[in-house]
Amino acid sequence: MRIIVYGSLRRGQGNSHWMTNAQWLGEYRIAGYELYDLGHYPAVIKGEGEIDCEVYRIDSSILAELDELKNDTRDYKRELVQTPYGSAWMYLYLHSVEGLTRIDSGDWVHRKHDE
Repeated sequence: MRIIVYGSLRRGQGNSHWMTNAQWLGEYRIAGYELYDLGHYPAVIKGEGEIDCEVYRIDSSILAELDELKNDTRDYKRELVQTPYGSAWMYLYLHSVEGLTRIDSGDWVHRKHDE
């Protein structure tokens, strides 16, 4: 199975250690989504933009760990999306993004350059 990550799980980011045992497949810019800044990590919702992501091959134990990480906040749901590497799971934000800063570039890693 595969997962698509767009924020703190990406290489070089604060939670990238969660992906240590995953196989990196490549980068991908996915259309139809918007990226918002929640502070230490981002929120993604369906929308008009594009976001920069990384796609990984994972096993069920990694998916279970990520589900636990995301479900601790009760802020995300997992949805299957299509990528050039095959279908992949992606976490979408469940709450309103009203009042949050949108990262227009769609790139969490380089978000400071948007300001």
